[in-house]
Amino acid sequence: MKMEHKEAGGRQIAEIQQEYEKKREERKTSGQRILDYVIITIASAVYAVGVSLFIDPNNMAPGGVTGLSIILSRIVPLGTGTLIMVLNIPIIMLGIWKFGLRFIISTFYTIVMTSFFTNVFAGFGAATDDILLAALAGSVLIAASIGVIFKRGATTGGTDIIVKCLRLKYPHLKTGMLFFMIDVCIVTLSGIVFRNIDSALYAGISVVVTAVVLDLVLYGRDGAKLVYIISDCQTKITDRLLAELDIGVTRLSGEGAFSGNEKKIIMCVVHKPLAPKVEEIVKEEDADAFMIVTSATEIFGEGYKSYYGEKF
Repeated sequence: MKMEHKEAGGRQIAEIQQEYEKKREERKTSGQRILDYVIITIASAVYAVGVSLFIDPNNMAPGGVTGLSIILSRIVPLGTGTLIMVLNIPIIMLGIWKFGLRFIISTFYTIVMTSFFTNVFAGFGAATDDILLAALAGSVLIAASIGVIFKRGATTGGTDIIVKCLRLKYPHLKTGMLFFMIDVCIVTLSGIVFRNIDSALYAGISVVVTAVVLDLVLYGRDGAKLVYIISDCQTKITDRLLAELDIGVTRLSGEGAFSGNEKKIIMCVVHKPLAPKVEEIVKEEDADAFMIVTSATEIFGEGYKSYYGEKF
């Protein structure tokens, strides 16, 4: 069995994803773009249900611009949805400056829809007065909708853009830690404004649940994926994997047991955020390719775990 391997590059996963999304957006047809916006609209409505029927009426402010908007709605005579829009305007301007207009268009649309639906559903009142159920149900709805929106190439704005900007200036800071610090500040502020430590604690639960569910929606349960691809277009697929995703690729030479024909096999291990991108590339280059995607529970080597128990 012959093997030829290229080591993964040193670029951050977030940077690779951003470049890939830009290229994918350029390849989309008008029909695909329309479908994206239809799905984003539905997901924005689901997000608003989570906020307006569960989180907001039970005095929880689970981080982010939405949490800050909920707090401010108790101080100024504006609805939560309106405040989400108002607070996002300067953040959107920052995003345009740092990332360009193309990145912001779908995000701006998402913010407008989220703000609109949040104000619409606010008139229905709380779906439940049980604050624990509200925290759990609201968090699941919010996380699921954000996951769908992310998959369509948009974001919900707010702290997503702020964290991206901070990462450009301070790349050594971890994305998860930045989100956590911002959320802790807002949750703490909510306890002070609402004068209720219970609300702040339940908001903290909501932050944790949202993070866990969002991770499951976006990436599944496992940390990395092992992918085998058997295709007659293996050269094109390999070139795109190396150029667009900057991941390690191993080429294998095999033989079909029944036909005796030589088979070209691609093997690669990818961090779970990049796994859907691999599947897209394979589908675009060879819709008839035979592909096996399985979980990789432990990976040692560059970009993963060290044999000495440390991560590179």
